[in-house]
Amino acid sequence: MKMYRPLPPFVTIAQSGINGLGLFAKEDIAQGANLGTSHIKIENDKKEDEIFRTPLGGFINHANEANCVKVELHDDRYKKKWNLIALKNIKEGEELTVRYTFYNV
Repeated sequence: MKMYRPLPPFVTIAQSGINGLGLFAKEDIAQGANLGTSHIKIENDKKEDEIFRTPLGGFINHANEANCVKVELHDDRYKKKWNLIALKNIKEGEELTVRYTFYNV
């Protein structure tokens, strides 16, 4: 039986030095690793697009010199989705960050 996992097993949520809680590597993460889906765009009943954050999207903090990037993908189930990809090798204990593009900082 497949169980829902809100985060990949190599990522955890902890207190951040940037802002509130953040995502942290529980083990080394290789450059180019696909960390999973951070945002999903769907059309609601009013035919307006809405973007929903997954736990990856909800807890990742902004950094101008981010170590992850959001990559837009197309999916048959959703209008669009974005996955987080490691831009560089990330060490165990390091906070995962992304440069915000959906929100003002």
